[in-house]
Amino acid sequence: MSSASTPAKHLPASDVSAGVGWTGLAALLVWLMVCRNWALVADHLALPGPHAPMSGPYAAVATLFVTGTAMALWSIFVDKVHLRPSTGIDWKLGRSSAESLDLSITKLAGLWTTWALIGAFYCIGRWYWDGQYLFAMEILGSAALPLFLLSIPYVLWLDRKLIEPRDQAWHFGALLMGREAWDAEAVKKHGRAWAIKAFFGAFMISILPGGFAQVVEADFAASLHDPVALGSILIALLFLIDVQIGTVGYIFTFRPLDAHIRSGNPLLAGWVAALMCYPPFVWGTMGRADVLGYEVNTAGWAYWLSGYPALLWVWAGLMVFLTAVYAWATFAFGLRFSNLTYRGVLTNGPYRFTRHPAYLSKNLFWWTSTLPFLVTSHALTDMVRNTVLLGVVSGIYYWRARTEEAHLLAEDAKYRAYHAWMAQNAPITRGLSKLGSRLRPRVPEPQAAE
Repeated sequence: MSSASTPAKHLPASDVSAGVGWTGLAALLVWLMVCRNWALVADHLALPGPHAPMSGPYAAVATLFVTGTAMALWSIFVDKVHLRPSTGIDWKLGRSSAESLDLSITKLAGLWTTWALIGAFYCIGRWYWDGQYLFAMEILGSAALPLFLLSIPYVLWLDRKLIEPRDQAWHFGALLMGREAWDAEAVKKHGRAWAIKAFFGAFMISILPGGFAQVVEADFAASLHDPVALGSILIALLFLIDVQIGTVGYIFTFRPLDAHIRSGNPLLAGWVAALMCYPPFVWGTMGRADVLGYEVNTAGWAYWLSGYPALLWVWAGLMVFLTAVYAWATFAFGLRFSNLTYRGVLTNGPYRFTRHPAYLSKNLFWWTSTLPFLVTSHALTDMVRNTVLLGVVSGIYYWRARTEEAHLLAEDAKYRAYHAWMAQNAPITRGLSKLGSRLRPRVPEPQAAE
């Protein structure tokens, strides 16, 4: 669908307020300060246990709930998202427990079977039992029983208030139980949504501990006069913000918060483009020189600029800025961040300037930090390979962006209006669109018959 077909005079209102993301960021930073200064806190309160910074992996997981709870409270008490029609909830609805019990049983059958299938997938996937994924499996394994038990009162309660309790999970349960008619498209949507949560949720949890420990244990004071050290710490902090709030988005997918997944991307191209960017499908962007490895014999920006102190400061500032935009693009989603999903339309924050600020800033960061065309081997082949392969990675992200747009354009008229407004008014998007139109070959107009 062309954006030109739906001209927009005004930028549509965002489904996510700026306040929820900034609240999550503030809560995260406060909690990080508590973790960094836990020795002083424990001394002052005479608490038992080690009096040292809380930098362990379980502290990283606890941070998710501190941040997520803060955003949830803002969403309910300030944004009042639980009252929005998009939740599908009518709080005045008085459906009896007896009336909704059969619906809830069917839905729970669908949910529990889904979780069992996810567990089987984790068991079969060998990569989940090695390296950083071991921590994710430990956390998810510990959460399995509480999740199973808490799902019962949650579903029983929510089904009494849902306008249409026969949601996607119910349709999957109906398929399994074979007692009532079920909708195949709803079952597909249910499967896609939980496949996204299972795949990306485990990945996000797996990368929590490393960055968290690095930031909590970092010596900021000792780095103030070193652009490389200070830049590295600030970049680590910003990536931590991205990972922490992004992981919250995969966990807090609750209807009362209006953060539920409306649909997962139904396009095969969208899944291929997204999965190519994550292990185990490809490791090129994760530091290993495999199919898309673009860092062979590269030394990075600090090495090549080491003799130019002023330029080091400028370059470090540029990379911190790009990472800050990337982190902003994540926490601007509030509770709704996740890949391959439609969970409402976001039009504020960095999405006011470009439709894909995260992809744009991330790829610019890779180019400026890696400098793939400068290699320590001085081999032309390494220079060409690295540059071409990073170009391929950037191309994959462009493809990924287009598939996401195709999904959202088909789902929501508000996104179609946003897409059209951005093409005409957003400075970065408008500029890139003009550049693309100049690079594309012109199709000659048909000649009129004489």
